[in-house]
Amino acid sequence: MNGFTLQLQDATRTETVAGVSAFQGRDASGSFTLWPGHVRMMTVLEFGLARFRSDGAWEYLALPGAVLYFVSDTLYLSTRRYVRDSRMERVAEVLERQLAEEERSLGEIRQSLRKMEEEMFKRLWQLGRRRA
Repeated sequence: MNGFTLQLQDATRTETVAGVSAFQGRDASGSFTLWPGHVRMMTVLEFGLARFRSDGAWEYLALPGAVLYFVSDTLYLSTRRYVRDSRMERVAEVLERQLAEEERSLGEIRQSLRKMEEEMFKRLWQLGRRRA
């Protein structure tokens, strides 16, 4: 077999990679590998690294999660964004930065929710005092 086609799709671009001989990823059930001729499959990839072999060399993908669909020797990966590179170190650096940024954003959201909750309780208390 000559390999399969990888169709990468994010919010702003689409890339096609022909002649992929293997894809390795991770979903909720664990790590797995797809080869040419694999049966139809659909899953959701977890946040992290995936990799694929094309022209004998491994390339790496940093993904904040993705929907994977494999059918008729075409692998579709749809995600918000991805980083693709032949050096794992560079992709891992980007992934670490993204994870840190998401953690920072999550902290800001938690703080904002706490403030809203405090303000809501304050207003409820004020309404209760007016009725009394």
